[in-house]
Amino acid sequence: MAAICDHLRRSRAVACDPSQIIVVNGSQQALDVIARVLVEPHQPVAIEDPSYQGTREILRSVGARLLPVPVDRDGLVTAKLPSNAHLAFVTPSHHFPTGAILPLERRLALLDCARRMKAVVVEDDYDGEFRYTGQPLESLQGLAREGRVIYVGTFSRTIFSALRIGYLIVPKRLVAAFAAAKWLCDRHTATLEQQTLAEFVSSETYERYLRRVRRKNASRRKALLFSIRTYLGERVEVTGDGAGAHIVLWPRGRISEKSVIFNAAKREVGVYGISPYYLKQPPRTGILLGYSRLREGQIREGIRRLAEVI
Repeated sequence: MAAICDHLRRSRAVACDPSQIIVVNGSQQALDVIARVLVEPHQPVAIEDPSYQGTREILRSVGARLLPVPVDRDGLVTAKLPSNAHLAFVTPSHHFPTGAILPLERRLALLDCARRMKAVVVEDDYDGEFRYTGQPLESLQGLAREGRVIYVGTFSRTIFSALRIGYLIVPKRLVAAFAAAKWLCDRHTATLEQQTLAEFVSSETYERYLRRVRRKNASRRKALLFSIRTYLGERVEVTGDGAGAHIVLWPRGRISEKSVIFNAAKREVGVYGISPYYLKQPPRTGILLGYSRLREGQIREGIRRLAEVI
C-alpha cells in the first residue's frame, strides 16, 4: 500500500495514506466492490455516454437506474449532470472510449456538482500514466477536499494484462465497508504477487519502465497519426490522441460502422466500432483503433489498408 501511495503522489497528485487503499483483482473487481457497497436497486447513477461496458453492466446487475450524460471533445459535459444522481462514474484522464481529456474547469465543476448534490464521484484512471502532450492534469481525487472521490487504478494496463492487481483509494469513512466487501468477495488478493509488485513499484525500475513504455507508445502514436494524415487526410476526424493507447476515427462522410469493420477484416485489419459503448443512439460512425501492441510498420500498413475501406 505504501508503494502505491508514494507512486501516486508523485505521478497523479493523489492525496492518500496507505490505510485508504483496498487492493483488488483488477479494476473490474474494484468497480464491482463499489457497486456492492454504494449502489442500491433503482438508485440513480450518472454515467458517461458512451462509456466502458464493464462499468455499465456491473451497475445494471445491481439494479441501478443509469442516467447517461453526453460527452464531447472535452469529455463529460458537466452542465448536463442530472441533479438527482447519487454517484457519477467518470474516466477524466482519457475518456473511454472517445479519448477526451477532461479539462481543469470541468473537473472543478464536476466536484462542485458532487458537493451540492452530496454525491460520490468514481474516478476510473485506467491509463492515466500515458500522457503525450502538455502537463498531466491533477486527478479528481487530488483536487477534491471533501472526500467525495473514489479513485480506481490498475497495473494491468501499465505492466501486463494478466497481472490482475488493481486498487481503490476510498475516503477514510468508507474504508471499513469496502474492506468488508472485498473480504466477502474472495478474502484477499494473492500476497506473493503483491509483494513482488510492491518491490518493483518502490524501486526506480518501475519509473524507468514507465518512461520506456511512454517513449514506445509515443513513437507508435506518431506513426499512427502520420499514416492517418497520409492515407486518410480530411476524410476522418481524430480524437483521443493526447493520452492512452487508443484513438477514435470519425469518418466525415456517411458510412456504415458495420461495413467498415467487415471490409477492414477482409483486408486483415482488426478495428472496433464505437456504437456498442453508447446507451443512446450514437451521433455518428466511430472506429476505435488500439496501437500499443503493434510495430510501426504494421501500423502504417494497417492504415493504408483501412483507407481503402473508408
